[in-house]
Amino acid sequence: MKLPGGIVLTCFFAAFAFLPAGGQDIYAGRYKAVLTSAPRMVPTPKTPDGALAGNGDIGLTLSGTPDKLTFYIGKNDFWRAYPVYPGGGIAHPGGLTIFINDLKGASYYAEEVLDKAVIRGKFNKDKLQVTLNAWVAATRNMVVAEFTASQSCEIKLNLWSRQGNTSVNDSGSHNDIYWVTRSFENTPLLEWPCRIAMAMKIIGGTISTDRSIKLLRNQKITVVLMVYTSFDKKNWKEAAIDEAAVLTNDTIEKARLEHGNWWRQFWSRSNVQIGDPFLEKYYYASQYLFASATRAGKFAPGLWGSFVTRDSTAWGGDYHLNYNYQAPYWASYSSNHIDLADNFDQPLLDYMEKGEKHARSLLAINGIYYPVGIGPHALVTTRWPLTPDEMEARYATRENTIDSGYKFLGQKINAVFSVGNMLMRFYSTYDEYYLRKVYPYMLECANFWEEYLKFEDGRYVIYMDHFNEIMPNLRNKGVWRDKLGDFNSTLSLGLVKMLFKGMIDAAGFLKMDTNRVEKWQHIVTHLSKFPVAALNGRLSLKNMERGPQNTEPLPVGLNRVAIHGLILPGGVAGPKTDSGFNKILLGDVQHWKDKIKNDGEWGNTLGNGIETSFPGAVRVGYDADSIIKYLTARLKVEPLPNLYIVQSGGGIETLAAVPLTINEMLLQSYEGVIRIFPDWNHNRDAAFTALRAYGAFVISSSIKKGTIEYVKLLSEKGRPCIMENPWPGKKVQLVRDDKKAEIAEGDTFRFQTKENETIELSVI
Repeated sequence: MKLPGGIVLTCFFAAFAFLPAGGQDIYAGRYKAVLTSAPRMVPTPKTPDGALAGNGDIGLTLSGTPDKLTFYIGKNDFWRAYPVYPGGGIAHPGGLTIFINDLKGASYYAEEVLDKAVIRGKFNKDKLQVTLNAWVAATRNMVVAEFTASQSCEIKLNLWSRQGNTSVNDSGSHNDIYWVTRSFENTPLLEWPCRIAMAMKIIGGTISTDRSIKLLRNQKITVVLMVYTSFDKKNWKEAAIDEAAVLTNDTIEKARLEHGNWWRQFWSRSNVQIGDPFLEKYYYASQYLFASATRAGKFAPGLWGSFVTRDSTAWGGDYHLNYNYQAPYWASYSSNHIDLADNFDQPLLDYMEKGEKHARSLLAINGIYYPVGIGPHALVTTRWPLTPDEMEARYATRENTIDSGYKFLGQKINAVFSVGNMLMRFYSTYDEYYLRKVYPYMLECANFWEEYLKFEDGRYVIYMDHFNEIMPNLRNKGVWRDKLGDFNSTLSLGLVKMLFKGMIDAAGFLKMDTNRVEKWQHIVTHLSKFPVAALNGRLSLKNMERGPQNTEPLPVGLNRVAIHGLILPGGVAGPKTDSGFNKILLGDVQHWKDKIKNDGEWGNTLGNGIETSFPGAVRVGYDADSIIKYLTARLKVEPLPNLYIVQSGGGIETLAAVPLTINEMLLQSYEGVIRIFPDWNHNRDAAFTALRAYGAFVISSSIKKGTIEYVKLLSEKGRPCIMENPWPGKKVQLVRDDKKAEIAEGDTFRFQTKENETIELSVI
């Protein structure tokens, strides 16, 4: 599209010398994503394949060929607050297109520099080389793109906003500032308005009357976009234009310094080295991409993070609550990036009033009951189509009033699923302020399940909460009610047990609701056992105790959905919790290989679940070398050059897969016992620095030539520490704040700590 943002640049540049991929003081600087051909999947309703950058609020996706480069701008707080998708959900603001006709047919090279969080590009044709350095300022609502060239060329910049989908668009110029806006407002069923402005300034040349720029040799052109929504500032449009107007080279350099400092601090919080460059590259790329997609004080990212390149992304790009919304954060806790999870809770808290209404009106009980998908500011994104005709076209039935028009999909666990993340953060930090913030939400989940559970024959049972989503669709020709009837779903049993175990811990820590702890403990103790049955001469897990019409489903073994309830985020099963039951789960994982044609299919994660199945296998104790082999093979299935891991289902959840798997192999604590290199081949050298463990401990260690060299522990909250002996059969010397202290021994030992105390352990 052609808007008043279009200008022509004529330039005479010196070639830009590429800097190294990153300083070796930051380990992540060893790695970068390299793209040697133009992206093919931009725009897309799912995961883009272009080079990516972001500041946790604004996302930048580079697309296009060298003669028509396009930056797609995404923004986590730019939504069309409409209750049905497609149409509703996160929306695309627009972008910036750079036309360089002299580069038609040029070679393509771009890279994501992980440690510095920049996109660098180099495009060559004959004697012309144009280079690009682009970044999203870590501390400002600013996008910067710097261009240089080896000889004269003509560049035209076109700033544009996405059109359609009921939006109101505008554009214009003010002095040397070009701006565009896009708004959603005053349309039926819109729950709240949302508006965005992007204002562009060019630094480094003089704009002539025909809007061309002549640049002398060795000059650089810097294109800066200021981006604000109506959630950022009330005067969102004026702020973007006014702040763009006063930009100078000094402003850019200050922003660059702040940007570099933010990312250096980010990378300093933890570190792993496992002697496997391929997995390390994905480990740090996943950390980079997630940090680019989420940030404290900003809206939480939806399914595709801030890398949105069109409206009507898959599933509305919403907060899908039956694992997709929760999963991207799972590696942040152990990676010591707690701040990346600061925005997780707010959408859940905002929806509580509506969740209480759903519970009362649909189930006639107290507590909160959430549909499968929500958005920010109490937005519901998952209404059934609003007319019977639309319903029939998409779901093969005219019945669009199921559950009063909301998609619950037969599942009651959508609200309690998020308690898993809340507990993971609480156990990792023992932060009282945080727990008080989320405790009301957890309590309403407990209120719901206290009433929903049935006590029969000496045990608590769960009716009509389904292991899988149950809904009409085109495949089943709209016939779906015969699929209802799950009894004691493994997913439900696990998450409910997690909830009440967590409530007992939380109430005890806060000294609240002590009169209810006895009831909660009774539920934990008397909740139905997880269903298992004989399969080929061994015991194997069942998805549910009984299915529809009281059928007896066959055991299918541990799978990603069951892992959610039992292991992650459930955390109610494992080798320390119940070694006998864990043996059954481990046996199931050992038989995953029987169901695959090639190593890349192991764990059945091509659709969904790479962030679940691999760390789940680690937690039950599956062979470490096999996990590395299968994980490597899975990452090589349909790889994207930007190092974003793809699957057919959700998006940024995959960014937890490699960090969480590796972290769990090196350090575990989720069962209340710290274990150093618990699922690692001790003949492979490895080290980690400042990984976070339950109990608010920050731990470092290394293993070399089969021997754990040391264990260093910082106790943030002075809690008692239970640790599995890193040196079995040996005595362990504790050194507290550089002074020799007690000696510990035994297979597992316990020792007290003080707040902010540093303790080093070594073998005697």
